[in-house]
Amino acid sequence: MDVTGHTSFGNHRGPGQEPRKAASIRDVAQAAGVSYQTVSRVLNDHPNVREETRNRVEAAIETLGFRRNATAFALASGVTRSVTVLTSNTTLYGYAATLQGLEEAASAAGYSLGVKVLTPGDDLDRTISSAAAGGGGLMVIGFDRLSASALRRVPADVACAAVVEAPPHGRTPPRPAVWADDREAARAATAYLLQLGHRTVHYVAIPTSVGTRRSEGPRAQGWRKALEEAGITPPEPHGGKGWDAQAGYDEGEQLARDPGVTAILCGNDDLALGVLRALHHAGRSVPGDVSVVGFDDAPHAGFVTPALSTVRMDFQGLGRDAFALLRGQLESDYQLPAQTLAGTDLVIRESSGSTGA
Repeated sequence: MDVTGHTSFGNHRGPGQEPRKAASIRDVAQAAGVSYQTVSRVLNDHPNVREETRNRVEAAIETLGFRRNATAFALASGVTRSVTVLTSNTTLYGYAATLQGLEEAASAAGYSLGVKVLTPGDDLDRTISSAAAGGGGLMVIGFDRLSASALRRVPADVACAAVVEAPPHGRTPPRPAVWADDREAARAATAYLLQLGHRTVHYVAIPTSVGTRRSEGPRAQGWRKALEEAGITPPEPHGGKGWDAQAGYDEGEQLARDPGVTAILCGNDDLALGVLRALHHAGRSVPGDVSVVGFDDAPHAGFVTPALSTVRMDFQGLGRDAFALLRGQLESDYQLPAQTLAGTDLVIRESSGSTGA
């Protein structure tokens, strides 16, 4: 971990004495007769330091009572080792798992991570300005309209990276970003259901981060593309108003009343959970009467009854990759790893089967 800093000698002093000023990295450098960059290299156990020089620096550290501290590293090196994450949610699986990946990567690199949860009532410009005031970088989890709007408002001179929905073809996010090809994943999941013999596939949508309320996100676009490639007119999609199981249950109740519905793709696993419950209450078996496929492969997906077929997303990997993009802006000597598009996998479990299964 790259850390440096200062020590406090406390407030104990004699009458009329001022508190002793904390030793800085530059004080150590002066005492050892080296540059502060050399002190930083010693503190970070860099191999390219002569043994005699290392011994002088360590002796100066001991004499001055210098203590390693991340804040002083920022002052000495110009790198503020803190990141603030802007997100509208920390509980839904995709957001929480992405945040976990960010936290893992930040911790491994010696950065502290703060989280600012955005709300519809926020003044976004003021919130962003406050988050960036400390001089560190900003990370945006931009899976919804509110956080996507925040991403667009981040000033150009503020280091920033994001995890976003797959952008529309031919367009790129406003700042460095990573995403998974959930458009193609949804197409493949829909094609799988058609291959099982279903005449069509209905879709329960998550809210999208782009466009108007009637705009389709990448998962909906992938679903539609698979149907059109098969020569099938897509039915009207359901949902798009919420992410949770209750939203899925409400849409599932409508779908369960239609005997022509035999296959449903859901925009996430929480929606699928609600759909499964609505189908059960309506007396329709899964997968005997209706096949259901979710999205994300949340931890509960394999433990519901029936176990949920779903698309597995590597949200933690997205978080780690996005942090690397931000670190590349904060550290001039940081070598960015080769970028790869995060993969997805279709996980087949008990909730999907052939028509009449």
